[in-house]
Amino acid sequence: MIFPGFRSLSHYVLALVFVVAGILHFVHPATYLTIMPPQLPQPRLLVYLSGVFEILGGLGLLLRPTRRLAGWGLLTLLVAVFPANVYMALIHHQLGIPGWVAWGRLPLQLPLMWWVWQVSQRGQR
Repeated sequence: MIFPGFRSLSHYVLALVFVVAGILHFVHPATYLTIMPPQLPQPRLLVYLSGVFEILGGLGLLLRPTRRLAGWGLLTLLVAVFPANVYMALIHHQLGIPGWVAWGRLPLQLPLMWWVWQVSQRGQR
């Protein structure tokens, strides 16, 4: 490996990404409520639950005994929130978000999922 510390740095960065994203669900819930598909019940509760699971998943990545479970949980969460990302892309014009941003972030889910998988399986094989 070219950068020996990259693997551990990557793991901390990913944990931080999820913890910060989870905290934002509580600091700015309106942002997440606007992209919640209207078919889903209790949108505020879903925003808060997804925030809790992002925080727990991010923290879980930091501990070897919980890393694998946290990874599976985060992968499940990323699949579960994908409809909200699609809905955001569909209504991007109402939100004032450029189409290329709204649609462009959808395929970014795959590298993010790969990153979660890589970090969560580290030291488990």
